[in-house]
Amino acid sequence: MAEVSPVKQSSLTFVVALLVILGGCTSRPDGVEPLSPFDVQRYKGEWFEITRLDHSFERGLTNVTATYTLRDDGSVGVLNRGFWPFSGGYHVFALDRQDYGWALISGPSRSYLWILARQPNLSADIRNRLVDQARSLGFPVDELILVDHGPTTCAPGGSP
Repeated sequence: MAEVSPVKQSSLTFVVALLVILGGCTSRPDGVEPLSPFDVQRYKGEWFEITRLDHSFERGLTNVTATYTLRDDGSVGVLNRGFWPFSGGYHVFALDRQDYGWALISGPSRSYLWILARQPNLSADIRNRLVDQARSLGFPVDELILVDHGPTTCAPGGSP
């Protein structure tokens, strides 16, 4: 894999802090500060959605993941499994800095919040600490949905 120059790394930090999935609003809620420094090389890969605030584009979905890739132009691409693309601000404001094993993400307002992890489940202790942090910033954490990552069942031939 090619090494990223310090200038490009700074640009990537900004891009990820204000990642726009398909373009659009990149604002962030007051008081939510994107992490810096941020290592996009360590962040890329598959993440499981652990909790989320409810929105029509994800309502009723289970086994939701997002896979982040680094594009040739230095931007970050995302492939969401479980829901169709949308646009909006993307702000990593809490992160397991040692292992990049979990992250707390805000959208452009306090009505968008996700807890992501590298595994389909996250310890209740860590999850509770992240929820408390989001609560302290005014997110409506009592409305969080715990995402089911149980087994999926498909009939032969790939049809549900």
